[in-house]
Amino acid sequence: QVQLVESGGGVVQPGGSLRLSCAASGNIVSINTMAWYRQAPGKQRESVASITRGGSTNYADSVKGRFTISRDNAKNMVYLQMNSLKFEDTAVYYCNAGVTSLGRGLRNYWGRGTQVTVSS
Repeated sequence: QVQLVESGGGVVQPGGSLRLSCAASGNIVSINTMAWYRQAPGKQRESVASITRGGSTNYADSVKGRFTISRDNAKNMVYLQMNSLKFEDTAVYYCNAGVTSLGRGLRNYWGRGTQVTVSS
């Protein structure tokens, strides 16, 4: 069974920084695109950033220039460095990945999320 576990959330003041991490574990053969999504209260889940296995990245316009996604393929990890945080970045952040595992083939997996709160 493949699991994605996020960490690194917390409370930060506007203008501050946080680094989220997501660890994938299980009978993993390979991981394709990894991504971060977020869902604010009363809003739909939205894509924040994604990164292919080869390192190509894509960002939502709202976070370009402030957030950086990266991954460590050897460790099956993906990270999200968040700088210059704003009130509107407050949300639960979810890790997502396309994972090929033994006996299950390629499936899309989600973590349980980590809360990021930007507050003064």
